[in-house]
Amino acid sequence: MNDFEFHNPTKIIFGKEKENLIGQVLKNDGIKKVLFVYGQSSIKKTGLYDRVVKSLKENGIDFVEHGGVKPNPVLSHTREGVEKAKRENVDAILSVGGGSVLDEGKAIAVGAKSDKDVWEFFKGEPITDALPNYTILTLAATGSEMNGYAVVTNEETQEKLSISSILIYPKVSILNPQLTFTVSPQYQAYAAVDAIAHTIEWYFTCSICPNLQNRLVESIVKTVMETTEKIIQNPTDYDARAEFMWAATLALNGITRTGYAGGIYVNHMIAHSLGALYDLPHGACLSIVIPAWMWWYKDKNRNQFERFAKEIFGLSNPEDGIKALKKWFKKVGAPVALQDANIPSSDIDKIANHVYNTTAKMWGLDKIYTVDKLKEILYLALRSNIE
Repeated sequence: MNDFEFHNPTKIIFGKEKENLIGQVLKNDGIKKVLFVYGQSSIKKTGLYDRVVKSLKENGIDFVEHGGVKPNPVLSHTREGVEKAKRENVDAILSVGGGSVLDEGKAIAVGAKSDKDVWEFFKGEPITDALPNYTILTLAATGSEMNGYAVVTNEETQEKLSISSILIYPKVSILNPQLTFTVSPQYQAYAAVDAIAHTIEWYFTCSICPNLQNRLVESIVKTVMETTEKIIQNPTDYDARAEFMWAATLALNGITRTGYAGGIYVNHMIAHSLGALYDLPHGACLSIVIPAWMWWYKDKNRNQFERFAKEIFGLSNPEDGIKALKKWFKKVGAPVALQDANIPSSDIDKIANHVYNTTAKMWGLDKIYTVDKLKEILYLALRSNIE
């Protein structure tokens, strides 16, 4: 096992109707005014908006609304939130929604405490301060409710970049599985892919791969797959929703990475470019990229790929394990090839150069993942079959 440090400051409040506690939580922390960040109209249709507002008012918490966050949060709307947070002099950010809402809320929390443009932090400017942020989760997938990451797309430059800091871990996150009952089968599939991706990125690229960490990853992957199938059959299966929600949180709260060495998020690197260029859901980008990358990479860490095939699918070789995962993605309704997203082969050069010149260079992976190697992976992702 490799040396590591682990610290996660987020408090989780998990269970039925726990969103009603948000006002008391904020009051106990001395918060008097929040920027209330949310997405389009779903929280109003479900009644969650009214319950949150009621809890805030009952506890004397003033709030300023910042609705309209897109499924892929964009910089222009984030900047509007930063200006609003500064102008209204809020004490904290309250994000109610899925990972996109939480991510924009985190970015606003950073921008509101700086005179610099918020995009500078996505380009590498160190984060030295941020407003405290609180979350109520409505879509389990990204793990943003218990980590220090946030992703935003600059729609002008078509860059989808991330920030990372201990300062943007949510102070408190409320997780009520009932709030995910209305998530569609399509977005449940995307959520499952995202959660799986968060665990297997380091699992497959590790140079030190402890058994304990491998077992944690495999347990999360199997739980995500099993519960997703139950949820698709019965969207209001509370126990399945609850296990999926907690599995998705554990997938990217730092615990699965401890003890590994050598891991990288290469599939996310490529998927971010697909999301920026084509405005595709993040999980859909990952389900396209992952099987192709696995096929391209499998012989570089064959023991881990053999283990994955055996532990997840009961199969004996990496090739069959990769095919089985791709088949499962397709079974639950996620795209598995560029052609599924109507992306033509003529775009591969553009995509490869975009990956290389944005995320690959920023993450220091441009020496390993050259344009030519990225093109090899993308050509494997072109069609549904892998041979």
